[in-house]
Amino acid sequence: MTPLASERRPGDFRRAATAAGRRFGVPVFDLDAMEVDLDVVRIVDEKLLARHRVLPLLHRGNRLYVGVGDPADVKALDDIRFQTSLRVEPVVVEQDKLEVRVARAIEAVDTSLASFDDAEFDDRDLDISGGDEGSGPSTASADVDDAPVVRFVNRIMLDGIRRSASDIHFEPYEKYCRIRFRQDGVLEEIARPPAALATKVAARLKVMARLDIAERRIPQDGRIRMRLPGSRAVDFRVNTCPTLFGEKIVCRLLDASSAQLGIDALGYDEAQKRAYLDNLMKPYGMILVTGPTGSGKTVSLYAGLNILNSVDRNISTAEDPAEINVPGINQVNVNPRVGLTFASALRAFLRQDPDVIMVGEIRDLETAEIAIKAAQTGHLVLSTLHTNDAPRTLTRMVDMGVKPYAIASSVSLIIAQRLARRLCGNCKEAVELPAEALLGEGFTPADVESTTTVFHARGCSRCNAGYSGRIGIFQVMPVSDAIGRIIMQGGNAMQIAEQARAEGVADLRQSGLGSVRDGITSLEEINRVTVD
Repeated sequence: MTPLASERRPGDFRRAATAAGRRFGVPVFDLDAMEVDLDVVRIVDEKLLARHRVLPLLHRGNRLYVGVGDPADVKALDDIRFQTSLRVEPVVVEQDKLEVRVARAIEAVDTSLASFDDAEFDDRDLDISGGDEGSGPSTASADVDDAPVVRFVNRIMLDGIRRSASDIHFEPYEKYCRIRFRQDGVLEEIARPPAALATKVAARLKVMARLDIAERRIPQDGRIRMRLPGSRAVDFRVNTCPTLFGEKIVCRLLDASSAQLGIDALGYDEAQKRAYLDNLMKPYGMILVTGPTGSGKTVSLYAGLNILNSVDRNISTAEDPAEINVPGINQVNVNPRVGLTFASALRAFLRQDPDVIMVGEIRDLETAEIAIKAAQTGHLVLSTLHTNDAPRTLTRMVDMGVKPYAIASSVSLIIAQRLARRLCGNCKEAVELPAEALLGEGFTPADVESTTTVFHARGCSRCNAGYSGRIGIFQVMPVSDAIGRIIMQGGNAMQIAEQARAEGVADLRQSGLGSVRDGITSLEEINRVTVD
């Protein structure tokens, strides 16, 4: 007669686990040999853990290793695979230890979230700003106040904060709703609730952002401030967009601490940092930062503004919108609907005795001309453009209609940048590549002769698929007299790039390969964010 689980001795569980492992060809593991990682446990929904009595042990790349008592329980593995979209690998563990560890893990997860319970998020703690005064909670329906929805949205937003996500995407589709986080520049699906929940989630987010929940036909913009225990506040910029099956909502996390980063933390090498600092110290001129959306241009600009932010300087910024609040800097949100454009804000700044002006983006000829005149008349101007590299920025301004001589006499420095994921220091591993492959990727013969070590992303429980955080890749190009002459003579971007190379300016690809050579990032990541 088979003894009950409560009547079995520890040796019985060990023998049963060993036998099951041999029969199904699955590795056997002793749970006493490791501590449970709550970050890995949270990958799987608590209900699945309790229902199937399984325990996530390790997350590496796209694989999730799960401790099971019965490797023949295909339903449990399928449910986890469906919920996480990961490849689930079973590991046999002793049933008695598994029961204890599952109970402890579920209790620990609940306890870790207890400090973020709904009771702490009343009107005093959730300071909601943005939107029209006539909209907001007063227009809410009963569905919005549904406690499970409130709790679900709070947990998703708190999880985004905990994972250092930059954006949270709530996307409705015909048969399901998808929620994704952008972590280190890459989107990852973290939940797939039922389609019926999409409308309630959208309504809850719109109430928090003080948007009109009755208006679903046009995009809306709002803002949420979430106050956490410990006097920490996190801002979210919220945008809604109508789609076929409901409103897609994207919440961008605005981390004020990123604006306080020192220039040393951004990833400039010594020569690039010196060029940026030297031009920041000039009393006049224009510094342009260029790159695609999400490449860290705002952080680079604010790193410079923080250096300049002192009591003896008058600093004003015009942004769309001002995402990060910085004491000591006069920040203006442009609003074209009421006539407050970048150009009109610039005109107002010039009447207010400025020392430093920052323009969120040069979008048209009028803004460009006013900014250049400001740079020529004793003001330091910082701004951004959307171009692929530094040389193309100058020709882009000519295409906008700016006179070449005005560009040559006002623009002093151009910074092109990208963000690359940083390799996890805990699990990165060296890979052997032949010399021909390294040369083909753009490494110099000197790099190859010095036995450059290239590292590869492996993945562990402490990182996100082998990466943790991001690092800037920069092309810092001072506008020299020779480059100025090329501009005034009607030269193209290729001629400017050739002159910049002759002056020792590394392009984005070369800067990225330098980070690979230093073991900061991988060759695959540089190939993703730069063009050879």
